[in-house]
Amino acid sequence: MILRTWRGWTTLDNADKYDELLRITIFPGILMRDIPGFDAIELGRRALGQEVEFLTTMWFQSWDAVKQFAGPDWEISVVPPAARTLLTRFDEKAQHYEIQERRSAAVVRPTAVLDSRHHD
Repeated sequence: MILRTWRGWTTLDNADKYDELLRITIFPGILMRDIPGFDAIELGRRALGQEVEFLTTMWFQSWDAVKQFAGPDWEISVVPPAARTLLTRFDEKAQHYEIQERRSAAVVRPTAVLDSRHHD
């Protein structure tokens, strides 16, 4: 599994417009490409004083899927022109991580941990 992360920043005035562009246009456009090996895209947002930071994380099953999404120079950020007009700055390159292990807290909860939290 490959995790691709990217960050972009915008002004307070443009934050909601950028958020809407991602949700209504950009993310659906990515999903409609139906890239084999592309699993998910997530959006994070946080206020930082006079600007707002956005974080996107994308999950891919292989490097081939990453390259199909981003092209041959797969490290370069994919930022459509409409997004560039709303951003004040962004990561020129996306970061990629080969996921070594991923665990879900909902799957297994050791009895000892649960017991230690519920003493009457």
